[in-house]
Amino acid sequence: MKFTDDQIADIGEDIIKVLKSVYDPEIPVDIYELGLVYDVQISDEGDVKIIMTLTTPNCPVAETLPQEVKDKVSDVEHVKSVDLELTFEPSWNKDMMSEEAKFELGML
Repeated sequence: MKFTDDQIADIGEDIIKVLKSVYDPEIPVDIYELGLVYDVQISDEGDVKIIMTLTTPNCPVAETLPQEVKDKVSDVEHVKSVDLELTFEPSWNKDMMSEEAKFELGML
């Protein structure tokens, strides 16, 4: 089954909602607002590719956080498969945070 552009947009919104429910345990802000998610691609078949990073390569949740993201996105309706790519290029920095995240952390 192929999805229309509108359906893909809806799936994307649902994925973003799920990403906003995943938190970096050291920073009380979700991974989406932190800017850890670099890209979310959705095929018209419902295959999802997520490119994300961690705050540091030595992040204590390096083993568990990507799997949590993959598991939660897999549960989104109409998502057929999830391919998660962890990258450290470019390196994450505080400028990648949303205004909301900066405000939340008292950086504004």
